[in-house]
Amino acid sequence: MTADRKTRLPADGNHPDGSHLHTALALAAAGVPVLPLRAGKVPFGNCRTCKDNACGGRPHMKAAGPCQCPAPCHAWAAATTDPHVITSPAWAAVWREAVAIAYHPGGAGLTVVDLDNAAAIDWARETLPATRIVPTTRGEHWLYLGAMPSANAVRPGVDVKSLAQYARWLGPGTGRMAPLTAAVRALVVKEDTTPAPRGVASSLPARAPWSREVATGCRHTERYVHTGLERGLALVRARTESGAGSQAFGVARFLAAQHTDCPGPCGLAAIGEEIVTAAVSVGVPEAYARRAVANGLETAVERAA
Repeated sequence: MTADRKTRLPADGNHPDGSHLHTALALAAAGVPVLPLRAGKVPFGNCRTCKDNACGGRPHMKAAGPCQCPAPCHAWAAATTDPHVITSPAWAAVWREAVAIAYHPGGAGLTVVDLDNAAAIDWARETLPATRIVPTTRGEHWLYLGAMPSANAVRPGVDVKSLAQYARWLGPGTGRMAPLTAAVRALVVKEDTTPAPRGVASSLPARAPWSREVATGCRHTERYVHTGLERGLALVRARTESGAGSQAFGVARFLAAQHTDCPGPCGLAAIGEEIVTAAVSVGVPEAYARRAVANGLETAVERAA
């Protein structure tokens, strides 16, 4: 399936005759794996063979590939684009009971950022790149081209649905679908509780202070840069229990955004090193800190572009 095909979702919502089956077939023809949802808008329960985990506990959800059970089973793993399966006798009964349709975003090469309330939508508008939007009952689904790991509650009111989850089909939405960026991928980077600082100062990354010498095109004064940097570093150092890595990402993104209108190099690498050092000082693994800061700097550049 090509990337172009993945974006060609059906132009309408449910089929005009109201049949979930017809809508499911239209989605499948567009390359979107579908499954029926029962009352409560949840997947149908496992089949008799797999009831109460008799099969060993959703074996097909631990690896790529569809569920092999004849009837819809194992939640999102049942999603398929095969019209013969969708119209099979084993699926006929569930379509008669279905109240909605779901699809497997990851199987279609998509990622859905599920925004559950107005506050989450406001956050997304300030943080994430614009993309195709599908209105939901309480919020919005933001669709991105590309698959990634799924995660619930990545922040208040925000879930990420892609490789191991389903999303309810609510129509094709509006707007041009954007590709996944570092800002979206960073949402599911798991950060363990920050451990208590240990070791000695010499174990920290070598500090590379920001100075005018490495900022040949910066339009800001050195005092302005140092003031903002120190405030950001203080926020990172204050996260001694948890969240220092995420804070480092946010500080890097914010500080880099201040320099997007500068005419020349601003020494962002040196600023990034100082943020990394602050994160490592409160227990964040250096590799994680460097990845978070690099993503933050990159995200600011992407948003400016």
